[in-house]
Amino acid sequence: MEDQVYNMPRIGDYAPDFEAMTTAGKLKFSEFIKGGWTILFSHPADFTPVCTTEFTAFAKASADFAAINCELLGLSIDSIHSHMAWRENLKGLFNVSIDYPMIADIDMRVSKLYG
Repeated sequence: MEDQVYNMPRIGDYAPDFEAMTTAGKLKFSEFIKGGWTILFSHPADFTPVCTTEFTAFAKASADFAAINCELLGLSIDSIHSHMAWRENLKGLFNVSIDYPMIADIDMRVSKLYG
């Protein structure tokens, strides 16, 4: 099997646009990012320790990000159903709500756009 090379956008490049299903419904990235800043972050898998720490930390700081006109958007190759179950698990364990959208990128289409 031949290795594929995916080009990661560089500083100053336009962010690749995409449409994807999220925990908040269908999202078009170029419409989501209008009028402010966006932090698009990814994690390898739901229900893992490091990812749990990152997602809860972003959720706890979401009001601070909103105050500076910055949206949060998470991404992993897990399904919508996995994301929804994980959000409920985090709410029960850590009393934190993950209110920002989480992209389900099962086919890795969005991930590949970003290298």
